[in-house]
Amino acid sequence: MLRAVVIDDIESIRKENISIIKSGFPEIAIVGQADSVASGIRVIRELLPDLVFLDVEMPDGTGFDLLQKLSPISFKVIFITGYEDFAIRAFRFSAIDYLLKPLDPKELKEAVKKAQDSLTKEVFDMKLHNLFANLERPKDLQKLVLKTADKIYSVNIQDIINCEADKNYTTFQFINAPKLIVSSTLKEYETLLRPYNFFRTHKSHLINMAYFDHFVKADGGNTIVMKNKTVIPLSIRKKEEFLISLESL
Repeated sequence: MLRAVVIDDIESIRKENISIIKSGFPEIAIVGQADSVASGIRVIRELLPDLVFLDVEMPDGTGFDLLQKLSPISFKVIFITGYEDFAIRAFRFSAIDYLLKPLDPKELKEAVKKAQDSLTKEVFDMKLHNLFANLERPKDLQKLVLKTADKIYSVNIQDIINCEADKNYTTFQFINAPKLIVSSTLKEYETLLRPYNFFRTHKSHLINMAYFDHFVKADGGNTIVMKNKTVIPLSIRKKEEFLISLESL
């Protein structure tokens, strides 16, 4: 039985979430609730739950403030937020799950399963560290969590040269580190990295424009050469958009 605490500043939402959790998850016992950062800290310290359903924004601070005041964290966390706000991108970069209000029972079930399939404390601590760093760092210093078959890595976005798709896998090439292969599609990373000066040159290739060196126009097709001499194909339908993007470098 998982002992859980629900923290949300709006009473009606808190009660609704508790009702959804109780009706859908008999293996979870709601042992406490709170409506602020301060009361949440008191309840967690008193009850020592296994799992905390944590609102992101509250009148006296954020869920992140709560976690930093309780560090080191000995419980699992499922974040809940009412907005597609500033925190969403930080969650995605840090590989930490979150749920949007109102709760969707199917999404909640998936989040609880992930919490039960428990990561090691060291891995969870690393993800939280990245989350806090991503919330504080300027745009060009974001960190990205990458999961390979046997390890989890924290990498600096500015160190990524390019990404290459191979079916449901993506290979990351770095400026001064060995390549990493992760079991996620290139489309997922394109969505994350596009705002950070990355460009999808081809269905199988995503490049960091900071490492672009030169463009080669040839009868056999257009290609891009990166500063590390990697040659990347440029699809015909992407050529005009790419040339426009070069003007902003």
